[in-house]
Amino acid sequence: MRLLWMYLCFIVMIGVNALANILPLNGVTTGEISNRLDVLFTPAGYVFIIWGVIYVSLFIWLIALTFHREKVTGALAFFFCITSLLNGLWIICWHYGYFLTSVGVMLLLLIGLITLYKAQQIITPSLLWRAPLSLYLGWISVATIANICYYTTWKEFTSFLGLKEVAWSIILLIVATLIAYLFRIRENDWIAPLVFVWAFVGIYIRVGDMSALVAYTALILAVLLFLANFIPVRQKRSRVQ
Repeated sequence: MRLLWMYLCFIVMIGVNALANILPLNGVTTGEISNRLDVLFTPAGYVFIIWGVIYVSLFIWLIALTFHREKVTGALAFFFCITSLLNGLWIICWHYGYFLTSVGVMLLLLIGLITLYKAQQIITPSLLWRAPLSLYLGWISVATIANICYYTTWKEFTSFLGLKEVAWSIILLIVATLIAYLFRIRENDWIAPLVFVWAFVGIYIRVGDMSALVAYTALILAVLLFLANFIPVRQKRSRVQ
């Protein structure tokens, strides 16, 4: 029954995302809304093809769970269903211009994915099992920052604490880099950091004409994060009492 609910929620998520761009929902596609504003923390359009990779990997993950039902705990099923529904709800909020609400939904989605990621880690620490969730959580981590930046630009917040958008974009890129590296050193996860690298390169390509400083900061951080991602991490050994 748990797996059935997971499949149903997955179908709802895919259906909402597909219809949002096929119809399109409210007469506009997801990307068209994103391109309305010149937000410095937004990658180039091609970067968003990662959604296809995420959805395919999640589907493969569900199929794998079908053959390993003992791994489907209540927490895993619950948070997968919740995050899938939040994903669809975000699309609706985004398409109808409820941008502040979309930020709240995105934050809930991020929290739900962190919990789902941890639930999977408890069941099976293998990175192979966590890979789809690593992709998903890594991307939503980036998307959450981008969503907040879009809202602040939409509300025409030109500065905060005396700092302009360029300064805040650089600060957020650095913060995002630290978050990405935490995946590597705390979770021994090299997949999620590569999602950040993918996004940073996309930011470099998109914002070069708007701010060379932000663009080259994104590129430099992408290179540094990519290299740091392959530095071996010493794992803590549990003591046998």
